[in-house]
Amino acid sequence: MSQEKIADVWNEILGILENKIPDTTFSTWILPLEPQYYDENSFVVHTGQAFAPNILRKNHNEEIIDAINQITGRTLEFKIIYDEELAAKFKKRASSRTKKDDSFQTLKPKYDSLTQMQSSNLNLKYKFENFVVGSNNKLAFVAAQTVAQHPGEKYNPLYIYGGPGLGKTHIMQAIGHYIIKNKPELKVQFVQAEEFVNDVVNALANGGDRVDKMNKFRNKYRKTDVLLIDDIQLIAGKTRTEEEVFNTFNTLHSAGKQIVITSDRTPKEIPSISDRLVSRFEWGLMADIQVPDVETRMAILMNLSQNSEIKVPPNIIEFLATVYSNNIRELEGAFNRVTAYASINEVELSLENVKKIIGYSEHKKDITIESIIDEIAHYYNVSAKDMKGASRSQKIAEARQMAIYLARDLTNLSFPSIGDYFGKKHTTIIYSYDKIKKELNTNSILAQTVSNITNKLNK
Repeated sequence: MSQEKIADVWNEILGILENKIPDTTFSTWILPLEPQYYDENSFVVHTGQAFAPNILRKNHNEEIIDAINQITGRTLEFKIIYDEELAAKFKKRASSRTKKDDSFQTLKPKYDSLTQMQSSNLNLKYKFENFVVGSNNKLAFVAAQTVAQHPGEKYNPLYIYGGPGLGKTHIMQAIGHYIIKNKPELKVQFVQAEEFVNDVVNALANGGDRVDKMNKFRNKYRKTDVLLIDDIQLIAGKTRTEEEVFNTFNTLHSAGKQIVITSDRTPKEIPSISDRLVSRFEWGLMADIQVPDVETRMAILMNLSQNSEIKVPPNIIEFLATVYSNNIRELEGAFNRVTAYASINEVELSLENVKKIIGYSEHKKDITIESIIDEIAHYYNVSAKDMKGASRSQKIAEARQMAIYLARDLTNLSFPSIGDYFGKKHTTIIYSYDKIKKELNTNSILAQTVSNITNKLNK
């Protein structure tokens, strides 16, 4: 049978599978397959991805066989074979794409200069190209691409919400990068909500001409074509900041400028925020990002593995994707720890030493808020009773904030539920959580403390 004929048959099979298999699985594992031949007994394809055979046979063998039999009119066995030559081709293509990205500064100096002038806060790794799309984030991704291609014309504002570490900041910054690259005449402004608050405070502070400072502040945010505000929930209860957000929103929206907002919850769920802001945040499209399924998590790890110098075996990728199910940040952190260990110690990764690296136990306990408080009380040498009490001593306050952060991060409890447990308003709980979350970015000692306590809780 000619390759042209087998390709035609395979394309018809793909047409059926596209509607039966999740987008992430289809694009990541099915599309790269290369059909070889089929006879009276079997339909054979090759793959350059070592873990594709296991994933497809385990999760989608029935759908694939049904599609093959429907198109060929026969009852055939589906055979998927790992091909090292094909794997080398994929690796070469990935390397070529990386080199193109590395040479982008030379090819597009205008883009680079605009990145520095307009969006120095944007992280260069947060682009659409390396955002893994799954059923958990498809709406947000498609909406973000639409906004990037047609800023100010559709979905304005775009409000993206979801739990911590699920990719909200990534997809928001990807919008900024796309616009800067493809529409360099537009001015993009990215800001963390906390930075916006600080700018308001500084503009109102004593010293200098307040009117002049406020004008500079307003020009910074209102004379822009695309405004990206991350973690908008942090402005709640700050009356003057809310007023400036409200007026900035009105100015930009009425001028047809694009606004994109992220939050860890819907507008109505943000405590102490004005109704008029809630109303405006709901004007456009609200898109949530949920926890990714295991196949999406595996695709994320595969992307990381392609850009890593350390070869990560398929069984370890599947293991990590199964163990780390809460958020993407946690998943990537585990991958980085594992590959760093392999690099520093110059060893090949095995499932056994990976389990040791991440502190995994086959008999891992269910983590509860009670177990978190007990572990932190022991770690900080304070009593659980004091942590749940009203004491404001520095040591107890630090322990309490750590307990709140881990309770939110390691359990399914909501902020109000955690607040009920500690006998505090959930706005106080949110403040404690955000405080630890922010400090983790710059405080390596605190990060190590979180890691140590988490490992002990998992044992």
